[in-house]
Amino acid sequence: MKKWFKQNMFYLVGGLVGAIAGYIYWQQVGCVSGTCMITSKPVNSTLYGTLMGSLLFGMFKKDKKEEIIKKEGCNEV
Repeated sequence: MKKWFKQNMFYLVGGLVGAIAGYIYWQQVGCVSGTCMITSKPVNSTLYGTLMGSLLFGMFKKDKKEEIIKKEGCNEV
């Protein structure tokens, strides 16, 4: 179980940061008229922030393939 958390740490941290950012965005900016799909409700804004945060932080995760290539000193991908 610890291995799974370690492998997906960037996604989890990104989701948490994104959720907080989404909620704060809803609270500070929001949508006064209620017609905005994402920012009209705090749940929608928080879930959207979670998705975007996990995708953003997930970009910084290194692949196992890249690590193996660097260890072996190969230049081929």
